[in-house]
Amino acid sequence: MARYDFEVIGEIEVVETIARGSSVRIRHFLNQTYGRGDWRKRKGIALVRYEDGRMSRAEVHWFEAHGIGRVLQKVIREID
Repeated sequence: MARYDFEVIGEIEVVETIARGSSVRIRHFLNQTYGRGDWRKRKGIALVRYEDGRMSRAEVHWFEAHGIGRVLQKVIREID
């Protein structure tokens, strides 16, 4: 049920690194699309607002690299 049509409201809490470096399976795609970097797949809990206006706390996953920032965020599951 991954959803991409949302906006993170406020800070992401309880942030954990899931994978780093060669463990990031789409690293080649990320390097080609966003530039070379020390890519990490991360997860955390955030308040999100969907396109339809509904708000919920959810587990969010994303990729990030120093100097590039956070990309490809998606909601994995709602917590409420």
